[in-house]
Amino acid sequence: MLFKNGDIFIDGAFARGGFRVDNGRFSEVFLGDTDEPGVELGGKCVIPGLIDIHTHGNSNEDFSDGSYDGLVKLAEYLALNGITSFAPASMTLPYERLEVAYRNAARLHRERPAGCARLEGINMEGPFFSEKKKGAQNAKYLMPPDIGAFMRLNEAAEGLIRIVDIAPELPGAAEFTKKAREFCTVSIAHTNAGYDEAASVFEAGAQHLTHLYNAMPPFHHREPGPIGAASERESVTAELICDGLHSHPSAVRAAFRLFPGRICLISDSLRCCGMPDGKYELGGLDVFFGGGVARLADGTIAGSARNLYQCLRNAVAFGIPKEQAILSATRIPAGRIGRNGELGEINRGAHADFIICDGELNRLVVYIGGERGSAAS
Repeated sequence: MLFKNGDIFIDGAFARGGFRVDNGRFSEVFLGDTDEPGVELGGKCVIPGLIDIHTHGNSNEDFSDGSYDGLVKLAEYLALNGITSFAPASMTLPYERLEVAYRNAARLHRERPAGCARLEGINMEGPFFSEKKKGAQNAKYLMPPDIGAFMRLNEAAEGLIRIVDIAPELPGAAEFTKKAREFCTVSIAHTNAGYDEAASVFEAGAQHLTHLYNAMPPFHHREPGPIGAASERESVTAELICDGLHSHPSAVRAAFRLFPGRICLISDSLRCCGMPDGKYELGGLDVFFGGGVARLADGTIAGSARNLYQCLRNAVAFGIPKEQAILSATRIPAGRIGRNGELGEINRGAHADFIICDGELNRLVVYIGGERGSAAS
């Protein structure tokens, strides 16, 4: 199928042109207009489908619930909202509960029902965290780094763990990192580590920083902490929640300067995403959602109630160039989960996951594997 005469996001910039889709993949991408029969884009913009590498849930469903039907519902909501691939994040819970959720993730990855976003990995967020910076993680289930437990869970997930999170100050963190990096990306998260502790884990092979600014010490000129250690290493990417609550717009702009070309926009969305105000649950903890904010009983911000497409548009509204924001929600996260060339770009050979939208990034139609879906308003 030919799509023609649009502003296509190709290699980090918009260009007039079109593309062909065959067998669910882009088979050709070209510049310029054509009179050949095909789908007329009429100058509309086309961007790659978004990739959320850190989302817990939506639609009153949470990945860690361990419900296959719930995971399908979660993936349907993502697809409807232009998030065509995702790596759901688990919570700090007993290994037995995580194993159930991971087996369901592997099943969804294999089956991918129609109308669902692609499940392309798992973000193992916990239980290897600091109690001091646990945030909305359940302290009851915090554990020291355990490569054996990680390997068992990765086997249950059929090798789908793409990111595992760890606090560098925990005993054995560097040793764990050296082993786990052979299987996935190791990320620093929920940590009270200083610069040297963080640097030691980056030197051991960590390459990612989970939800920058949140659940970690702030950057200080005498104590740069994990943010300083991460920003000066060009191989390290950083997640950023751009919901307008977790980080001030000025901090969002600063993040893109600290990590040029290395920001992964994420939602960190909870089950209250897409839901009305009320009481919800997260990893065994009560979450109270109201006024657009999800908090624990003690007032701690628990996570986001926004999806990644909303976060993308927020980033642009906060002053991030549209092209950079799109890369941070598509190609950069695709690379972080080992899917470069397959996802997050409009290039020959990649999965034909794309969004037709207007110049303000209002979604019009979502395609997954070249199949037309719809778009939530």
